[in-house]
Amino acid sequence: MFVTKIFKFDAAHNLINYHGKCEKLHGHTYRLEVTVSGELNEEMMVFDFIQLKELVKNRVLDILDHSYLNELIEQPSAENIAIWIWDRIQGDLKTDKYHLYEIKVYETQNSYVTYRGDGI
Repeated sequence: MFVTKIFKFDAAHNLINYHGKCEKLHGHTYRLEVTVSGELNEEMMVFDFIQLKELVKNRVLDILDHSYLNELIEQPSAENIAIWIWDRIQGDLKTDKYHLYEIKVYETQNSYVTYRGDGI
């Protein structure tokens, strides 16, 4: 079973190894989807939405929201943002009953990346 929580954050960045309009400083309202996969527990849930919200808020949103991403991530493409987020939370979402399954980072409403760890 899969449990997904959706978040939003605002941040600015510029792509330093890119030639086009995104090499200039600009911002996005990012949409983030965090999916946990696992088995139902004794409460008949895979993972509590409230706990997932708190974890992502504390480990990701409090850092990324209204930030200049280049200060945190060398080349803050959507792909590298997804990897950064994965690295921040996957250790907290790994037990024998559940694990972090997938991160989606939407740079725009119609453009997003999906990351499932280990370069996948």
